[in-house]
Amino acid sequence: MEARMKNPAALIPEAVPAIQELLKATRNRGVPDSTLELVHLRASQINGCSYCVDFGVRSARKAGVADAQLFAVAAWREAPYFSDEERAALALAEAATRLSDRGDAVPDEIWDAAADHYDEQGLAALTLMIGITNLFNRVNVTTRQPAGPPAS
Repeated sequence: MEARMKNPAALIPEAVPAIQELLKATRNRGVPDSTLELVHLRASQINGCSYCVDFGVRSARKAGVADAQLFAVAAWREAPYFSDEERAALALAEAATRLSDRGDAVPDEIWDAAADHYDEQGLAALTLMIGITNLFNRVNVTTRQPAGPPAS
């Protein structure tokens, strides 16, 4: 696959620090980095963003996510490798990524399950991570950013 254009963040460099600050703000809010990485990876899988899936796997490994979880995140409901907290975060990520799949995009049942495990700061961090991931996915899929290191 060849990119349609340079990554928009490279063309509008003022965007990078703003996005980086927003990402940084999601950290240390009561949600383990490994969970935030799983959320990023799952939303990226749903959106078909190969760039973000590739980057997400690498980043998740650095955050301590086990290979078993990486291999099974697309089937997290059936896999035994996820805690109740991670399951609640993944369910929220799926609902908030697939907004048009149902009339009540993020039903109370999904929100309440996440709220059972995370306080408002944690829920804010999860919600922002999901939103940032969807931003990345939409930019990268639209401009066909290839996965992996840049070609030389």
